[in-house]
Amino acid sequence: MNFKTFKATYDDKSFVIEEDNPKVGVYLYIYQEGKCIKDFLQNDIEICKQIALRDYGVPFNAWILQE
Repeated sequence: MNFKTFKATYDDKSFVIEEDNPKVGVYLYIYQEGKCIKDFLQNDIEICKQIALRDYGVPFNAWILQE
């Protein structure tokens, strides 16, 4: 199964969204200076993007799908 990964950089932080098995969900990781400072487990990618926008100001167009 191919899972999607999205990355974004905003202010002094890096953000990663990683799909997992559909029964598990989608992870949002927030990194600062190379260290994970926060993570969230949500139901889908859009919710992760909304959390990043709400809590950290990451615009929707900042996300890049990783190949």
